[in-house]
Amino acid sequence: MLTSRERVNLALNHQEPDRVPLDLGASAVTGMQVDTVYKLRQALGLDAPGTPVKVVEPYQMLGEIKPDLMHALGIDVVGLGKSATMFGFKNEGWKPWTTFAGTPVLVAAGFNTDPDENGDILLYPEGDQSVPPSGRMPKGGFYFDSIPRQLPLDENNLKLDDNLEEFGPISDADLAHLKREAEKLWTETDKAVLGNFGGTAFGDIALVPGPWLKHPKGIRDVEEWYVSTAMRRDFVYKIFERQCEIGIQNLEKIHRVVGNRVTVVFASGTDFGQQNGPFVSPKAYRDLFKPFNKAVNDWVHEHTTWKTFIHSCGSVRALIPDFIDAGFDILNPVQCSAACMAPEELKQEFGDRVTFWGGGVDTQKTLPFGTVDEVRQEVCARLKTFGKGGGYVFNTIHNVQARVPIENVLAMYETVRTCGRMGD
Repeated sequence: MLTSRERVNLALNHQEPDRVPLDLGASAVTGMQVDTVYKLRQALGLDAPGTPVKVVEPYQMLGEIKPDLMHALGIDVVGLGKSATMFGFKNEGWKPWTTFAGTPVLVAAGFNTDPDENGDILLYPEGDQSVPPSGRMPKGGFYFDSIPRQLPLDENNLKLDDNLEEFGPISDADLAHLKREAEKLWTETDKAVLGNFGGTAFGDIALVPGPWLKHPKGIRDVEEWYVSTAMRRDFVYKIFERQCEIGIQNLEKIHRVVGNRVTVVFASGTDFGQQNGPFVSPKAYRDLFKPFNKAVNDWVHEHTTWKTFIHSCGSVRALIPDFIDAGFDILNPVQCSAACMAPEELKQEFGDRVTFWGGGVDTQKTLPFGTVDEVRQEVCARLKTFGKGGGYVFNTIHNVQARVPIENVLAMYETVRTCGRMGD
């Protein structure tokens, strides 16, 4: 019987393993909202009622996927990353909290919140309530939105360093943490390891506002950033040039301490697609983004055995040839509900050149609103389409959301178990 690591490696090398490998929780885009994790653990009998679940990423309120849950579901991938969250505080000093849905959870000590006059919840960078809040969860909501903290821009005095503040050399403490955790995951599990090291996603809009920064400077408003990619293209290009240099230097240091214990590296989380098509043209991608994606991927492939992972939501079919040419080995989340993203066509056209990681079920409609039978049918169809010939790791299309009927979640994993065996 194959180990999880062997199973994933076969799939990544476009060979059929014994079954389609699964990911849940190895990255911030392949996880599950904490309310749903709680319900899943209860449904599987893993916890007594009222047992809290840790929130490991407060930005999207992602729940911890513990080893017992991995074992129960047959998960093959585990994540490796730094200890800080999107809001800059570390996952330590756990304390009780309750979500708007009434779920008992544990949050890190830096998860310091205030309600505003509307009942929204405000969260602070590094948990420091003496500075303006950087995140807002609307009353009754499930996730945090970044709060724009854009300072007035002086068009004649824009400074590169203002948008490079977060891309400094990796600290010795982070290197020691990654070394220790990589060794632990390699020796104590048989899982493939997905490295979430950061610093190489160029223009990732979730990161542009800098929710972990106490006093962000530079271009930090989402709309202003998108405008800048066209109106201040040369300035943004220079930001990317310097970010790329720092990112590769950090990867060199990380590789020295984790070696080839890592199977996959999350190289880019920049979204290029919307529901009906890409929001940048192939020409614009080639001009501004591709040179830096390629530089990172080339370094990884030359110096490591890691496979490179790009997350890009939406309809990106027009960009996939360029993603492949830039050296990406893996495409996620494979949003099949978007225009021109039919699974059969994607597999036929690109399946021998890129591994699809995701696409397992539609998280916008089928999983939250479909029947159990509809979930089973869609999951089985995706397994058969994407799994043929290898080159596929099962995950939902982005994170499993809150308020998904737990019977649909159970049906999804039961179908993966019964329909995901190769050769059936």
